[in-house]
Amino acid sequence: MINYQKFQLSNGLRVIVSEEADNPLAVFNLLYDVGARDENPDRTGFAHLFEHLMFSGSENAESYDEEVHNAGGNANAFTSSDLTNFYITLPANNIETAFWLESDRMLAVTINEESLQREKGVVVEEFKEHYLNQPYGDAYQKLLSLSYNVHPYQWQVIGKEPAHIENATLEEVQQFFTTHYRPNRAILSVVGGVKAEEVMVLAEKWFGDIPSNYTYQRQLPTEPPQNTYKTDTVIADVPVNAIYMAFHCCSRLDPEYYATEVIGEILSGGASGRLYRRLVKDNPLFSSLNGFTYGHFDKDLFYVEGKLHQNVSFEQALAAIWEQLELLKTERISSEELQKCINKVESSIVFAEVNPQDKAFSLAYYELLGDIDSINTELTAYENVTDVAVQQTAQQLFRPENCSVLCYQAKTPQEQ
Repeated sequence: MINYQKFQLSNGLRVIVSEEADNPLAVFNLLYDVGARDENPDRTGFAHLFEHLMFSGSENAESYDEEVHNAGGNANAFTSSDLTNFYITLPANNIETAFWLESDRMLAVTINEESLQREKGVVVEEFKEHYLNQPYGDAYQKLLSLSYNVHPYQWQVIGKEPAHIENATLEEVQQFFTTHYRPNRAILSVVGGVKAEEVMVLAEKWFGDIPSNYTYQRQLPTEPPQNTYKTDTVIADVPVNAIYMAFHCCSRLDPEYYATEVIGEILSGGASGRLYRRLVKDNPLFSSLNGFTYGHFDKDLFYVEGKLHQNVSFEQALAAIWEQLELLKTERISSEELQKCINKVESSIVFAEVNPQDKAFSLAYYELLGDIDSINTELTAYENVTDVAVQQTAQQLFRPENCSVLCYQAKTPQEQ
C-alpha cells in the first residue's frame, strides 16, 4: 500500500507526495503529458528532442547537470509515445534545488539557435547510430508503418526520419515548448524524506506563478480495425533472419489490458515462458523469441519477435509461432500456470513500491491515467484474470487478419 497526499495549484500543476520518514534521499519526478503521439506527422521526434533540450540550461541555471551534481544528486529522463518524464534523486535536505531547477526550465528553458543546433546534432546522430546503422535498427519503424494507417503510433519516439529534426526551425520548436511544457500539462511527484507541508510550500513558491496553456486539446485520429493480413520482407546486412509480428490490441485503459499482460507473461515469462520453452529450448527453431505489449494509452499492439536459427525458413518459423498462439485460443490455461504468471506480474508491481524512484514515477503515471488510487488496487485486477478471460482475449487478439508480419532477411554471401 502506497500512502500519498495530493493537491493542485491554481495554474493546474498536480502535486503528489509520499513521505518516507527514514529515507535520507528524495526523488523529484516531473511528468509531462506529451509524447510522440502529440507530434505533427511532418515534424516527428520533437518530444524526444525536448528530452535533450531541457538539459541545455535555463535562464537562471546555465548548467543544469552541474547544479544537480553540486546538490549531491543525479538526474535523467525518458520519452515514450505517451509521456515525457524527468527525475532527480538527491539528499532530501537539498530538495529545494530540484524545485528551482525544474521550475526554471519549465518557465524559461534555453532555446536558441545555438542550443537547438547542438541538440539537433545529438539527436540525429542517435537516430543514425541506433536506428539506421544498427542491425535490425529500423525493424520497428517498418513494422509500425505496416501496422498503423493513421494513428501517430505509426512512428517511433525517435521520429520518422532524421530530416524532421534537421529541418526543424527555432519557431516550431519554441511553439512546441509553449504548447506542451506548461504546469497544467504536468504532474509533480515527490517521494522520500520530505514532509507534505514542505512540498506544498515549495511547489507554490517555485511553480505557482508559471502561466498555464489550456489551448491544446488532444484530438488523435482513431485507427480503423485491421481486416487484412499484412506482410513485408526486408533484405539487409544482418547476422540472422528475424521475424516481427504485430497484433492490434487494447489500450492501457481497457479492462482486457490485464488479460493481455498475462498473455505476455504466459508466452515470455523467462525460462518458463511457452515461447522460450517450446521453440527455443525444446524445439530450437529460434535463438530468442518473445511476446509483449507496451501498454500504450491508445489502442496498442501486441508484439511477437524472434531471431531464427540457421536453416529455419520463415514459413517454418511462422507456422510454429501460430501453433502456440492457437493453443491459447483453443485450450484453457491451467490454474497453476495462470496463477504463476499472475504472481510474476504482481511481483513487478510490488517491487515498484519499494524503490523510491519507481514509486515516484508510478504515482505520476497513475494520476495521468486518470485514477491515482488504482496504484493500490491494480493487484486485484490481475488477480481477477480468469482462464476464460485469457482464452477470449487470445481469440480476439491472435487472428491472421489482425496481424502484420515483417520478415527481416539476412543477405546471402553473394548479396553482401
